[in-house]
Amino acid sequence: MSALSEAFKRNFTNAREVGASVSVFDANGEVETLHGGFCDAARSIPWTQETLVLIWSATKGLAVACVLHAMEKAGIDMDARVGDLWPEFANAGKNHLTFAHVLSHRAGLCALNSKSATLLDHASVIRGVEAQVPLRAIDAGPAYGPRVFGFILDEIIRRLSAGETLGAYWRRVFGEPLGLDIWIGLPEEFHSRVATMLPPRVQPGSPPDAFAVAFADPDSLTRLAFSSIGGVPPPSGMNAPRMRSASLPSLGGIASASAMARFYSMLAVGLRNGSNEFFGDKAFRWMSSRLAQGFDGVLQMEVSYSAGFMLDPIDSGGRKSRQLFGPSVSAFGHAGAGGSLAFADPETGIGFAYLMNQMELGVLPNDRCLALVDAFYSER
Repeated sequence: MSALSEAFKRNFTNAREVGASVSVFDANGEVETLHGGFCDAARSIPWTQETLVLIWSATKGLAVACVLHAMEKAGIDMDARVGDLWPEFANAGKNHLTFAHVLSHRAGLCALNSKSATLLDHASVIRGVEAQVPLRAIDAGPAYGPRVFGFILDEIIRRLSAGETLGAYWRRVFGEPLGLDIWIGLPEEFHSRVATMLPPRVQPGSPPDAFAVAFADPDSLTRLAFSSIGGVPPPSGMNAPRMRSASLPSLGGIASASAMARFYSMLAVGLRNGSNEFFGDKAFRWMSSRLAQGFDGVLQMEVSYSAGFMLDPIDSGGRKSRQLFGPSVSAFGHAGAGGSLAFADPETGIGFAYLMNQMELGVLPNDRCLALVDAFYSER
């Protein structure tokens, strides 16, 4: 039994999981894929290789890949102003904001003051973005946009593709050509394959971390960012058919772990080789180059971002201060609420993905997920 399979089994033995999958791919194909547990709280529907599950903010990595693909095809660079593509974006003091600022969460658009913007009404959110004055200066450091960010990415794609939604762009450019079980807006015919998302279990007596303290403060930037945009249901509400079918690039992607690992392996191998059929050298440099590092005023922790992807922060000596994405300094990806994770490691050419339906508390994946990452790398 591999170290990865032992760690995966241990999470079930320790009652950390209801249902989950972990998958690793490299340039030669599947390295290892594991699945176990159940799709529902009653533990009556087994989790299989065909099971799909909500990936929350891990959707942002897919959405960013679409934007970088479209930008490279259109000849738009990181230092171009977003307002040149989207004139209304330049309103309210945003004329100076570039794609680099927006994609690295430095644009001060982590939240909206608009009270009329709602999750299933794209136009209402975009009006709010256009009217929004930046909440922070560029040099104030990054501030993650848990909800608004995906809508901005979606609008950029619509402006670059004659009105095509980001979810449709994803399927046309990546999903269908690669045969990936990943959707941002799931067709009804696949709803029966989706595991039920289960809210985090409250652990009595656990001391609150900095994020929890900030989130509890109604006047904090953290609370504003996570409460911005109306109509966002509680975790269990995301199981509703209309939510599964909605194109929500910030938090609505539905996927299998093997498909996510395959996609990130394609990025890892392409970056190592300098190009592939989807991206050229410029786009791959955008994915892996650090554009921002510092204390994130929304997530309440040290973070590092490239052009839309998360990276592990590094210290003054170039060493990682956190290993969410394994030991490689060049690894990048995105986490999802409750514990999901997907990333590319260009040093080894691997794509790694872990998805589950039992959420846990925390801003980033915790030891349940990290035990799997550590176990895999322990044998390499």
